[in-house]
Amino acid sequence: MKISQEFSKHAKEYDSYNIIQKNVIQKLLADVKTKPKYILDLGCGSGELCRSVEWKYKHFVGVDFAPQMLELHPKSKKIEAIYGDFNDRTLFEHLRTYKFEYLFSASALQWAEDLDKVFVNIAKLNLPLSLAIFTSGTFATLNKTANLIPLLRSAEEIQKLQIKYFDADFEVVKYTLEFENTREIFRYIKHSGVSGSRNVLAFKETKQLMKEYPLNYLEFEVVFIRSR
Repeated sequence: MKISQEFSKHAKEYDSYNIIQKNVIQKLLADVKTKPKYILDLGCGSGELCRSVEWKYKHFVGVDFAPQMLELHPKSKKIEAIYGDFNDRTLFEHLRTYKFEYLFSASALQWAEDLDKVFVNIAKLNLPLSLAIFTSGTFATLNKTANLIPLLRSAEEIQKLQIKYFDADFEVVKYTLEFENTREIFRYIKHSGVSGSRNVLAFKETKQLMKEYPLNYLEFEVVFIRSR
């Protein structure tokens, strides 16, 4: 299953499970020193960042590749939610026809097929930006317990790419999310979208992992890239 299909499949449940993503958005917005009037949100999902912007703006454009997520995104005369895949160069050609003052991307770019190419295209927009990207430190203990190779890029890999294209501050932030039991942990993983479309363990292996997982919480690691 493609990642876009996975997000669409769980779109209606997503807002009930994206607790960490909401914390990430609050940090992204709190760290912005200006109040841009023309905003681009790359990988906007159901529109949490749009709902969280407290200042007045003139035009907000949210882009996402999951149609059912876009259906949930706020819409108005000054809010536009458009279908687009940031892995596709033609999306950025279209975006260059818009006027923007700032680019946000919250918890989306970890799904880039080629982050180097996506950064190239973002850099061509020549906008101040704030990006938040989940790293391989997410679900660290779970991956170790199950002997799984991390699905996401490391913070070090992302930083090397960031330095090539952006004059920006780089910050690594760790989060934890506690649960009452391991069943709730695995339910969260299924519905939150953080695991993408990955489903590499058979039912028996998953059941065994639930018994062996040593923590009552999940770990998350997010890098924040913010224009200076």
